[in-house]
Amino acid sequence: MILLKLLLWIPTIIISINILVLFIECLSALWFKNKDNGDNQAVNTDYRLIIPAHNEASCLGKTLESLVTQVNQPEQILVIADNCTDATAVIAREYGVTVVERFNTEKRGKGYALAYGLQQLEANPPEVVLFFDADCLVGENTVKELTQKAIATGKPIQALYLMEKPEQPTPKDTISAFAFLVKNWVRPLGLTTLGLPCLLTGTGMAFPWGVINQVSLDHGNIVEDMQLGIDVALAGYPPLFLPTAKVIGILPQKEQISTQQRKRWEHGHLQTIITQVPTLIKGAMTQLSFPLLSLALELSVPPLSLLVMFWGLTLILTVGGGLLLGIWLPALVLILAGLLLFIAIITAWAKFAQKEIPLKSLILIPVYLLSKVTIYFNFLGKRESQWVKTQRD
Repeated sequence: MILLKLLLWIPTIIISINILVLFIECLSALWFKNKDNGDNQAVNTDYRLIIPAHNEASCLGKTLESLVTQVNQPEQILVIADNCTDATAVIAREYGVTVVERFNTEKRGKGYALAYGLQQLEANPPEVVLFFDADCLVGENTVKELTQKAIATGKPIQALYLMEKPEQPTPKDTISAFAFLVKNWVRPLGLTTLGLPCLLTGTGMAFPWGVINQVSLDHGNIVEDMQLGIDVALAGYPPLFLPTAKVIGILPQKEQISTQQRKRWEHGHLQTIITQVPTLIKGAMTQLSFPLLSLALELSVPPLSLLVMFWGLTLILTVGGGLLLGIWLPALVLILAGLLLFIAIITAWAKFAQKEIPLKSLILIPVYLLSKVTIYFNFLGKRESQWVKTQRD
């Protein structure tokens, strides 16, 4: 009987904690108040931008156009043309930026390219280094705001990174953009309101040189940004969120490309949960650090679609336990958790997504969940473990 009770209670407690974390973050985001970041102050800081680019000829130009007007000299932008077989390096040089070509077929991936870029700066290191992907548009004053915040706090800074829907979005694209918004905007905003650090989300990141120099990027982790955020936090520099600095990416239009991208993101996220949540908890205990504990709780929340799936399956399990064993309390706890999950999702939509995503689109969430079942089953048998570049449309 004890074993059966544990079988009911363990998943109930885990899912309920995940949902409670999400609920607190979404509601806290409602009370965020923007503070003056000193935008009127001149930036005298020595900074450099690194853009890793692997066969990005089709999109690099637009990214550089959004950046060259934000720097004092184009040479402050360093493009690492990484194992390229197209015109990436040629296009980058047309904008007057610094270009270094890297060829190493054994070490493929964004982490290796970023590490190589940092090596190029070691002889004369800047005060701040910023990372941007080659396929995004950088909002006005983003470089300035990130640099100022990194200098003022001495910590890594993450910009708001959102995804635009394709020109002809499918219902799945709309729900995917909403899930991305919750993950990259609503939840970090809630953490910021609570005075807590956030995870890094991939592009639009600034680091004081003394911070980024303490961790290694020379690896092929498929979610290197998430791992980097954990590494700098464990080193004593938990990242902070700056929502006024904005970076925009675009969801792939083609279904196959979109699925490949989601598979890499979500398999990497799940693998990081398994391996790094215990590490963060251990670090929180040894360092007596509440920020590290909060990051462990934040990281432990699975992708929104998987969280909903886990909640539904666990509810079925506990209802079965109630019918067979007469133990109804776990089911009641999950029903309450489900209500909190519903409130969190509706709150996030009403405050942050109502203008872009019609309410009727949320009705299609079950269809979106079904479309991702294969991705999660593949995690059990055909797990994505190596970096694979997302192909362009």
